[in-house]
Amino acid sequence: MITVAIIGCAGYAGQETLDRVLLHPGLQAVALGSNSQAGKPPWALDPRLQGRDLPAFVRNDEALASGAELIFLCLGHDESVAVDIPSTAVVVDLSGGHRLKDAALYEQWYGWKHPHPGRLADWAYAVPELQPPTGRLVANPGCYAVASLYALAPIKELVVPGSVVIDAKSGMTGAGKSLKASSHAGFVLDNFSAYKVGSHQHAPEIGALVGFPVCFVPHLLPIRRGLLATVYAHAPNGGVREAIEAAYAGAPAVRVLPAGVNPELARVQHTDMAEIAVFEDRATGRAIVCCAIDNLGKGAAGNAVQNANLALGLEQTLGLRLSGVTV
Repeated sequence: MITVAIIGCAGYAGQETLDRVLLHPGLQAVALGSNSQAGKPPWALDPRLQGRDLPAFVRNDEALASGAELIFLCLGHDESVAVDIPSTAVVVDLSGGHRLKDAALYEQWYGWKHPHPGRLADWAYAVPELQPPTGRLVANPGCYAVASLYALAPIKELVVPGSVVIDAKSGMTGAGKSLKASSHAGFVLDNFSAYKVGSHQHAPEIGALVGFPVCFVPHLLPIRRGLLATVYAHAPNGGVREAIEAAYAGAPAVRVLPAGVNPELARVQHTDMAEIAVFEDRATGRAIVCCAIDNLGKGAAGNAVQNANLALGLEQTLGLRLSGVTV
């Protein structure tokens, strides 16, 4: 068994990561880090953990020093970059703290100066089906970037770069568990809004992988979880569906829908599956590619565990939820 420490285990991403570690036949959680829950049993966070073979919560620094062979960093961006990374463990960072190679971009897109610019080159930005991890330090992609890249990356050579527009919508858990006025029920429920228009931090990581900047606009849905990204682009020579199908042929965590079938959040919520649909706009001829994911699953913990599996040389689907419940 490969030993695992989850740093920031009490947050949404941390809880979802723990859930997948518990499903994984080759991983054993030996340290649950949470400064707010330190000293408490795991079931204090979730009663469903009562009776599971899990250690009590400890502070994040103690969990980091546990000697675990695999570490998941489920912290805020600024907290993650301050962590003293162990020298031998495989580390998967679910924050944005190591996603960008150019340190100057952190001031522009995140609003703070990166404290360790020289270390950014050591981290591999990894999207399992598109750009698998290399090395032991893995930067997990952002949830919006995941859905956008699964829709856009396979057709990047077919589209006119300046024509690409990405319209994306996510459930409120994408904002994390910390209290913010914009994620209060009074703001979210019976409401729908765009935010960080033209300035969202996931835009540069999308552009970095496809090789050109994109126009990206996120929106907040009045639901708990789920994310739908729609890519609009001019592809003058066609071939979009063929490129998408070829890119994901045999990919166990990506489902390309038949022509005419629309993606639905209900089918991907609580799973680690991406669902992709390809269309052509009748009026303009533009290509339209939609990708639906669960922002906490394929958009966070699911991709993190899939990346960890690949980095460790394991079967990539171990621990993942790849199907929902049919009702």
